[in-house]
Amino acid sequence: MRKITVFILCSFLLFACNSNVTNNKISDLESLKLKSSFVDLEENNLDLSEFNNGKVVISYWATWCAPCIKEMPSIKRAEEILEDYGYSFLLVSDETISKISNFKNEMNFDLNFLKSSKSFETLGVYAMPTSYIFNENGEIVETIVGVVEWDSEEMINKLKKL
Repeated sequence: MRKITVFILCSFLLFACNSNVTNNKISDLESLKLKSSFVDLEENNLDLSEFNNGKVVISYWATWCAPCIKEMPSIKRAEEILEDYGYSFLLVSDETISKISNFKNEMNFDLNFLKSSKSFETLGVYAMPTSYIFNENGEIVETIVGVVEWDSEEMINKLKKL
């Protein structure tokens, strides 16, 4: 009887703790990712508060990730299409700055590449590409795991409405 009581009490505490976590707003938990430390390719710290008045798409990627590379041209085209809608696209890797810079130069991509000072695992990013779309208030309004045709009519219309 005592074992059953202990089991029920432990189960109650476990679920009670979990319910507190799920009651928090997801955007509050996810916005911790936005507060990550980023540096540009010249090793300057990037203050993401510069983007507070606009919408931000942060795409986590790696130089060895073929699906990530596949979607980069469509990211550039979407960035150009959505220029008047206040969007900034930031491509973040946790690899070294020299590796990211070499990749950018070899591939000749004109995108906003950044380095995260935190590992993807620390940020809860386990698949690439993973993209987070933030509204003007810094809240995540969409999370996308996997390749996206960012410049497709469907995606452009979706981003315009966010």
